[in-house]
Amino acid sequence: MNILIGTVLIGAAALWLWSYLPNSQWRHASYRASLDTFLFTAPRVLVALLGAGFFAELLPEDQVRRLLGAEAGITAVFLAIALGPLTPGGAFVSFAIGAAALKAGAAPVAAIAYVTSWSLFSTTKIFAYELSFMGRQATLVRILVSLPVPFAVAGLAYLL
Repeated sequence: MNILIGTVLIGAAALWLWSYLPNSQWRHASYRASLDTFLFTAPRVLVALLGAGFFAELLPEDQVRRLLGAEAGITAVFLAIALGPLTPGGAFVSFAIGAAALKAGAAPVAAIAYVTSWSLFSTTKIFAYELSFMGRQATLVRILVSLPVPFAVAGLAYLL
């Protein structure tokens, strides 16, 4: 229900802002950009959600609970943080895997640590984009500065 309320509120705010655009050309351009984004994103979300459902059914729940469940403790967080950077693909893949792990019995703290680690240290993004755009020195500094973040996020998630 919270997702529905949030979606309706965001949609209403977007329509309100859209109505205040200065002319019909801007409104048409924003409509076209929104439609293009929707057409690009919708199939990927659909495939990711279906994949997450299938992946969740394939995951052995007993092993997921043993390795990533609440009873695994801090080991689950360390494993999740280690697996995040190894996940190939984009957000549709990593969030689908996180959702599948939750469905199979992973602790929410482990799933949060996994997604945070993936978003900060995805080897795919680092090698494909970051090194080529930012260079080795800036990339290394960014990685070193970011190292404690997944642990801090997991700790906060545990407390909440």
